Amino acid sequence: MTNHHKSNVPVLVFWDVISLSIAFFVSLYFYRINDLNFQRMEVVFLIALISLWLIIGYSNKLYVDWTGSSLFKSRMSKYFKTYFILAGIIGIMYLIFSFPKDVRNLLIAVLAGIPSLGIITNSLVIRLSAPIKERRAKMSTTLIAGSGLLANKVAGFLESNSYAKFAVQGFIECSPEVNATGKNDRVVSTLEGLKDYLKDNFADEIIIALPYNELDKIKSIVEVADYHGTRIRFVPDYQGIFGENFKTYQFGDLQLVNIRQLPLDNWFPNLLKNVFDIIFASAVLLFLSPIFILIGIVIKLNSPGPVFYTPIRTGKGGKPFKVYKFRSMSNNDSILGGIQSTVKDDPRITKVGKFLRKYSLDELPQFINVLTGEMSVVGPRPHRVFLNQLMQETEDKYMVRHYYKPGITGWAQVNGWRGPLDTEEQKKQRTSHDLEYLKKWSLWFDVKIIWLTIFGKKTHEEAF
Repeated sequence: MTNHHKSNVPVLVFWDVISLSIAFFVSLYFYRINDLNFQRMEVVFLIALISLWLIIGYSNKLYVDWTGSSLFKSRMSKYFKTYFILAGIIGIMYLIFSFPKDVRNLLIAVLAGIPSLGIITNSLVIRLSAPIKERRAKMSTTLIAGSGLLANKVAGFLESNSYAKFAVQGFIECSPEVNATGKNDRVVSTLEGLKDYLKDNFADEIIIALPYNELDKIKSIVEVADYHGTRIRFVPDYQGIFGENFKTYQFGDLQLVNIRQLPLDNWFPNLLKNVFDIIFASAVLLFLSPIFILIGIVIKLNSPGPVFYTPIRTGKGGKPFKVYKFRSMSNNDSILGGIQSTVKDDPRITKVGKFLRKYSLDELPQFINVLTGEMSVVGPRPHRVFLNQLMQETEDKYMVRHYYKPGITGWAQVNGWRGPLDTEEQKKQRTSHDLEYLKKWSLWFDVKIIWLTIFGKKTHEEAF
């Protein structure tokens, strides 16, 4: 036999071991042998039975790669020859040695069970492990309607499966004027000639891989296929419409498409992030509570006014919420409609506030927002309402950053894109980094950003 089929041998051995084990334990159950409480003897008996079977089988050439139309007959003749030799050996032992009655009953039951189980398991293994070439004639033949990127992708998927590589009969050319420069040598018919082709060539199915704007051609293919009794499958070109980040869901009889599938759309990553937020925020508020009190006292001593500044920011889904910050200015902008951005050496910043802002200590109370569910530890930073509206009008896909909760720190901030948004480059980089974070989210990514927030050099470069 050739090396190409040697992988069948371990499959045959595996199924024989399974069938012998089943026969043994079924016999134990029916004869209630376990009542004798000799489990060790059962294991030894089973190992001896399997070992003896395999030795006889190998010597009897039971474990070879049978091929051809007589596969079942060849295998079963060797199988029963092995069985009768085993039965003869056990019969001799049965006559020579004095076994307890229950053990004798077990031997008889096992020998009775092996043939019936053997026929079943051998039928299964022969069907499942038969060489691909022998199954080729029985496989369904598939035509792919289309010869563009989507059609080639469908063919690639089918041919990546070793059991399906022979199923692709060819392509149906539906737009010859489009593909005139790059002729597909696997085209077997044009759309106009499909009816005649199916008349002379059998095909089990046609997979339609055409864009939605080819509706007339799709209907034409369905009509011809129905005429010949050929099954139809349709591959929606979601990628051509929505891009790569989409996911389909079945909602009863409806198929829904999430056109921008992100990691946090899945329930487990979302749960993981929420649990991490709660644990991390609780730990920070607990262990840093003495520092919070100290900062509050220093702020009150340094300048008149409240300890906290609570401006309105834009959160998840574009909804406004109140964010908690340590007050760092003597004269803060309006809580709701403020439009005055902080600038370098801003005279409104207090001495204490300058220190707090440099090391982002003024942001620490936002861990309260994390516990109330309005913010996350890591995420796109929340912007003022007016600034959010400005960015929404000028930056493509900017509002995608509001799919999830805003964060105390973010990927843009640790890469040096915090602070003002005066230039086009600053706006572009802030947005692109926020969107990149959403696409690449993982728990370790969050941990990395937290680490860079504390120890990264770029994080505090634009802080003022």
